[in-house]
Amino acid sequence: MRAFQRFKQIALAIILTWGWKRALIAMGCGALSVLALAPFNLFPVLFITFPVLVWLIDGAGAGRYGGVPAAALTGYWFGLGYFVPGLYWIGYAFFVDADIFAWLTPFAVLGLPAYLSIFTALGFALARLLWTKNATRVLALAASLTISEWLRGHVLTGFPWNAFGYALSEPLALAQTASLIGLWGMTFLTVAIFASPAALIDRTPDRSIAWRAPAAAIALLIVMSIFGAIRLSLHPTTMVAGTKLRLMQPNLQQDAKFNYSAKAEVMKKYLALSDRASGPQSTGVRDATILIWPESAFPFFLTREADAMAQIAELLPKGTVLITGSVRAPDLPRGTPITRAYNSIYVIDHDGSVLSVYDKLHLVPFGEFLPYQDLMEKLGFEQLTRVRGGFIPGTVRHALNVPGAPSALPLICYEAIFPGEVAGRNERPGWIVNLTNDGWFGISTGPYQHLEQARMRAIELGLPLVRSANTGVSAVIDPVGRTIASLGLGIEGILDASLPAAIPPTVYARLGDVPAAMLVALAVILAMRRRVAKRHP
Repeated sequence: MRAFQRFKQIALAIILTWGWKRALIAMGCGALSVLALAPFNLFPVLFITFPVLVWLIDGAGAGRYGGVPAAALTGYWFGLGYFVPGLYWIGYAFFVDADIFAWLTPFAVLGLPAYLSIFTALGFALARLLWTKNATRVLALAASLTISEWLRGHVLTGFPWNAFGYALSEPLALAQTASLIGLWGMTFLTVAIFASPAALIDRTPDRSIAWRAPAAAIALLIVMSIFGAIRLSLHPTTMVAGTKLRLMQPNLQQDAKFNYSAKAEVMKKYLALSDRASGPQSTGVRDATILIWPESAFPFFLTREADAMAQIAELLPKGTVLITGSVRAPDLPRGTPITRAYNSIYVIDHDGSVLSVYDKLHLVPFGEFLPYQDLMEKLGFEQLTRVRGGFIPGTVRHALNVPGAPSALPLICYEAIFPGEVAGRNERPGWIVNLTNDGWFGISTGPYQHLEQARMRAIELGLPLVRSANTGVSAVIDPVGRTIASLGLGIEGILDASLPAAIPPTVYARLGDVPAAMLVALAVILAMRRRVAKRHP
């Protein structure tokens, strides 16, 4: 009893907090919430931080305009606390060309979080507009933050990195719910579940009523765990017959990947590493039917370097193909200067012929292109990849035809963080191939977060994921999210594995974000009905 009274006293103190103390509490909750993400995956911490957010919004009601501005400001401080430690690793990229870009580091490390926090501010403001005095306000917050997170994932090309739903990506059983409702549905459940203890302080005629919200949240976690355990047991890992993968992780220094003079050194390393024996019985690349190299693997236009293509043809035995990233020059008349390029994936046969090409659709702002490119370049700015004019975006996402394997959905680096790439589409590939270069971000939390998000795409769609990264983490993941094989961050090596088989299309693969939208709509309706009932008893 004393513990519960102390709990209520703490909650009341938070509700009544104002000014800089309120800002510090919100920022502290944001920073602590990052521990729920990879590589920590300490999701129970949200049972502490999210109820505090509810109480902070409760206290915002004392301000003007229904407390909406105060709630928005609270959301902004929470967002800043969440995004700065969650995205600090972006600053590493500005030290690859330190002489040119290092001075921009504070703007990136603080500027991007400052922008992203606008969306959490919007979510808190919308929640305050729907606010009630009972547990329904938890659903109002869940719906509002899901809407604001969805907007964050779409506005100005979108940046849904570290969406709240990733907190439920571990343990694996909990993550299986993503096969039904996707990332945005998981975001709704994350907020609703972990914010539920806030209702314990509500004034009710019967004290047991106050326990209904957290009890329902715990019950929901149990149901999710049971569903996940059953789904995992129903889908043991099976392999595609006759398909053998070999992933090459070179762990190249980032500056070498953009230095043409390193051409010979890069090719020598790739060829030697690709043919390295992985054990006493290994015959090197001859063990594989598909050899995979990472994103933008070369400091040159691969198909315009006849000697490099000849070396690849010499490496590949008959029956083996190479899937590799490379910059690709646009098709121009002979003698025309090349000023822009595509970030692409090639499928190359054993005789050096190009079988299939995919050009990256979703480019990275400031990394691969500048907003208002021409104007920014005139002002002296350039993107991190230093491709003048910026990369050219592809025109359509299409599956890659890979001999000896099912067709593959190509996702280059950043594209893997966007849910719904094939959800609801008629064309269903047999696996996802994700080529990436996380070498920009050093030994930090960033690559682990990236892997976690790519794995969620596999679970959402019921497709295996094969991920080849320059510095790691490279991995082969089955369609329910089990890691079959992996190479850790900062390790040079090769990874041999079979290709897991896909499972039937998931609910999310068929319906996309419709189930999540229904959850949000239902929560908004319940909150609005409660507000109307309060005004008209």
